[in-house]
Amino acid sequence: MPRRRTLLWKYAAYSAALVSAVLVAVGAVTGYFAYRDAEAAQGVLLREKAGAVAIHIGSFVWGIEEPLAWELEAAVHPGAERANRRVEMLGLLRRLPQVAELRWIDPAGRERLFVSRVGLDRVESDADFSADPRFRGARGGGTHVSPVYFRGESEPFLSLAVGSRAPAAGVLIAEVNLRFVWEVVSRVRIGQNGLAYVADARGRLVSHPDLGLVLARPDLSRLPHVSDAIARAPAARLHTRDLAGATVLAAGVPISRLGWTVFAELPAGEALAPVYAGVNRTALLGALGLLGALAASYFLARRMVRPIRALGEGADRIGAGQLGERIHVGTGDELDALGAQFNHMAERLADSYATLEARIVERTEQLARANQAKTRFLAAASHDLRQPMHALALTVGELREIARAPELAALARRIDRSVAALEDLLDALLDVSKLDAGAIRPERSAFPLQPLLERLADEFAPAAEAKGLRFRVVPTSLWTESDSTLLGRILLNLVANAVRYTRAGGVVVGCRRHGAHAEIVVADSGIGIAAADQARIFEEFYQAGGPQRDRATGLGLGLAIVDRVARLLGHAVTVKSQVGRGAVFGVRVPIVPPRPGEAASAAPGTGAQLAGLRVLVVDDEPDVRAALDGLLRRWGCSVATAASGGEALAAGRESPDLVLCDLRLGEDASGFDVLDRLKARWGASLQGVVVTADASPERIADAHARGYPLLHKPVRPAKLRALVEQLLRERVPG
Repeated sequence: MPRRRTLLWKYAAYSAALVSAVLVAVGAVTGYFAYRDAEAAQGVLLREKAGAVAIHIGSFVWGIEEPLAWELEAAVHPGAERANRRVEMLGLLRRLPQVAELRWIDPAGRERLFVSRVGLDRVESDADFSADPRFRGARGGGTHVSPVYFRGESEPFLSLAVGSRAPAAGVLIAEVNLRFVWEVVSRVRIGQNGLAYVADARGRLVSHPDLGLVLARPDLSRLPHVSDAIARAPAARLHTRDLAGATVLAAGVPISRLGWTVFAELPAGEALAPVYAGVNRTALLGALGLLGALAASYFLARRMVRPIRALGEGADRIGAGQLGERIHVGTGDELDALGAQFNHMAERLADSYATLEARIVERTEQLARANQAKTRFLAAASHDLRQPMHALALTVGELREIARAPELAALARRIDRSVAALEDLLDALLDVSKLDAGAIRPERSAFPLQPLLERLADEFAPAAEAKGLRFRVVPTSLWTESDSTLLGRILLNLVANAVRYTRAGGVVVGCRRHGAHAEIVVADSGIGIAAADQARIFEEFYQAGGPQRDRATGLGLGLAIVDRVARLLGHAVTVKSQVGRGAVFGVRVPIVPPRPGEAASAAPGTGAQLAGLRVLVVDDEPDVRAALDGLLRRWGCSVATAASGGEALAAGRESPDLVLCDLRLGEDASGFDVLDRLKARWGASLQGVVVTADASPERIADAHARGYPLLHKPVRPAKLRALVEQLLRERVPG
């Protein structure tokens, strides 16, 4: 038995879990909003830092544009001479230390003047710049900013071209050293480890506090936040990663006229450090709250568990039979009331126990009497009811043999149908009783399914044809392991129902393979079964409703027998049906490998002629003797009858070919003993059949042990003839 956890620890655990859940929920909500607030605040800070750098860089670049524009205006001023232009441009270089070179291009795109800090000046070089993007982008009063380039693989530069609307002014191109941008981004302080840097429209690094990284010319376009800035994404991400792959918070501010973007970065751990500190404080408070909840729950649970334990111990003693035990809780609450109820229950149990034994004896006697009454009913039904039915069936069989006039033949057929219906009802009632009493034991063996299906066709095809129905059996080579007799009884009931309730169309019987099992299917095109009735059709005495269903055809026991026998054999029965579209019943049986030797030995031979067959009938019922005598003579047999074993052994009687002997004869004689004595007189080759109304497993076992076929009353003439012909085939092969 698994070890049970005490209520003490259960209450403590539940209370601790509740407090923990509340603390975790509060901490999670608080942490979530703190995280969002901290993230938003850092985003604002980073955008402000990036914006300040963008303003400085813009001021730096446009601080160069304005002097260049003034220089161009002075060049076209009335009275200006070209000889003074070189002096003015050198002065402009001194005022703008970030400019390394200046060149003036006339309106025709020819270089007229070039001055440099490190190179030689050129005057009237007449170099053609008409196709240069800088000239083309700035002429007519525009401003052109070139992409960043590196001069001498050392420092980044860009070309700033400024034009004038005056026709004679031309374009002034300045080569700007971006080292001054590096000084701007290097002075920015963002937290302890944050930084600012600049990337151009292609994602190339323009400026960074680490100048060596700028000279390495890394491609920043693979970084998510840079690619968003290049694509001008409306909602740029805040959480991203840097060149080293570390998680950072980053915000970018564009410098539109340059096509650059200034980024401000801060490591995520540093940016969200206050949030993490708050989470740690919440976790510490949660742990302290959990410990407090455990302690409080433990002491509260101890006070609650003590009376409950007293109740449990008292209930155990009462359950062990100590009905005089009384439980005392003394808490004055619901537990005290529960203890009083236990005490009241113990008093009533003590009173009931005093009369319990007498009631058990009385109920046992009642069950025994009921069982004896059922046994007597089965015995009476098996003999007293079957005996006259047996004689009636044989008599009707004889009547059909001698009826020649159409009117008499029709009357005989109607009587035969009525007798058959009575036999079916009687067999069904007795079969249900035997199944419920456990009097039937299956005898399993391996056998092919095809002969079983063929026997169904032999029995029901004529009845189906008489109703204008098609009856078809789909051949199969499958074998199964079951009780062939009981399985045949299941299929017989299913096929009988299919033929009975089908008005047009037909009935099909076949097998479908499902892995290691076969499903024997009985399908019809009959009236069908409503879905509401399908759950109850296997109950005894229940018949599905409907105006088309003939309630005079039975008591509703056929499917009850099918259900009981299938459960006895361990076979599953399924049903699928729709009203007006027929029904499909299936019986699932196991598949076993074929055994050809057994199949050959079980194959039926050709029919045998009964003319001239000498038959001895031994039965103490005159009506049965007379009926069998008349029926067998109509088949061409030579018949002799005897009322007892002694009469059968009378001197001078000719040796018969076959003996039909009742099991119960007068003076407690047994049909088995009579057949043994007749065999001793006329030889072991004498064929004997025992006819009885006793269908108990003991009688069946006795018949198998002695080697005699067994027929159960009432015997239908067709079944009797089939057995006689089979015995003749075994006696005379071929």
